[in-house]
Amino acid sequence: MKNRPIWIRHASQMVTLAGSSAAPLAGKRMSELGLLENGSLWLEDGLIQMVGTTDEVAAVYQERLGEAEVIDAAGKLVTPGLVDPHTHLVYAGSREHEFAMRLNGATYMEIMNSGGGIHATTRATREASHETLFKESLQRLDQFLLHGVTTVEAKSGYGLTLEAELKQLEVAKALHEHHPVDLISTFMGAHAVPPEYRECPDAFVDYCVDVMIPEVAKRRLAEFNDVFCERGVFTPAQSRRILQAGIKHGLLPKIHADEIEPYEGAELAAEVGAVSADHLLRASDTGIVKMAEAGVIAVLLPGTAFFLMAASADGRKMIDAGVPVALSTDCNPGSSPTVAMPLIMNLGCLKMGMTPAEVLAAATINAAHAIKRGHEIGSLEAGKKADITLFNVPNYMALQYRYGVNHVHTVIKAGVKVVEGGVRL
Repeated sequence: MKNRPIWIRHASQMVTLAGSSAAPLAGKRMSELGLLENGSLWLEDGLIQMVGTTDEVAAVYQERLGEAEVIDAAGKLVTPGLVDPHTHLVYAGSREHEFAMRLNGATYMEIMNSGGGIHATTRATREASHETLFKESLQRLDQFLLHGVTTVEAKSGYGLTLEAELKQLEVAKALHEHHPVDLISTFMGAHAVPPEYRECPDAFVDYCVDVMIPEVAKRRLAEFNDVFCERGVFTPAQSRRILQAGIKHGLLPKIHADEIEPYEGAELAAEVGAVSADHLLRASDTGIVKMAEAGVIAVLLPGTAFFLMAASADGRKMIDAGVPVALSTDCNPGSSPTVAMPLIMNLGCLKMGMTPAEVLAAATINAAHAIKRGHEIGSLEAGKKADITLFNVPNYMALQYRYGVNHVHTVIKAGVKVVEGGVRL
């Protein structure tokens, strides 16, 4: 049965971000939200058919207004569905005990080197069945939707063996097919050097390059290839090998870069033409300039720095340098166990020097470009997928001002209402 058209009308404020589909916004353009007062949308066949004022849309569809399901957005902010371009959604287990360890002074790397961190989640994920991983990840995905997120990138990386990595990616594929939220998969077999390779990390790099990447590509289970370039994890030279192997097999490069110390990760991202470089808490000035020149998107994760009690990445510096900036939760069990993209936008303002307009662009259109989806989501324009979020605030400034609260009222995914009144339908 064909769904009825949806007519959203009388929006107090509508953020369209019109004209940003071809490339991510950078510099001053990150503040150009394309605002409409008394905004209106006509949604049909899963797509946005028209964007305009309520009177404009009513005039065009005057003979069909009775067919539509009407959503009265009076007093509400209407935006594109939020996009999260960096998550570790599929995993098993929990690591709340590490939170207490950090509060007592243990560092991220100390916890990981003692067998905790990524290694702890790897053990739990290897042991978990497909069904267990699916069930636990499904609950997280429902929470993403309730926070206004309609598209999520999901990385593997808690398997570190071919079998376990494939299991994570297969769960992500099943979730994409089952759930309204779209999942975009990234292979991250190079998330850590597993304990069994601790004395011969280059042999694990060989395994990634010669075994895992070709098989993942052959099965078409991922679109991107990521690596954790950090001292004590993978060196820039090892990371380059892994990313170049992915490119050879058709996987687009991404990189966890310069999170703990400057380690040439931003520079490497520019060199290999990465779609994005993520984290960047300690990126060098040279690396930032090179990213701007190469058009690499900076995916910043203020929730991770907040939870690790570390200084955040300098979003203000990157924007002023011309780097397109996106935001993400980094949803994972150790350093950012959250799905709250609205809170991440709040932290972008409070911790990274970004403006309310910039964080909204970073969580929508730039986040879409960071997963190569800017042509179909991330802005409200005719012909794009009808992914829409309505917030119980009158304007985008109030969305950041009233921080730490989930203001999501309604979510529409591909033209179908999936959240109403803050409740999953």
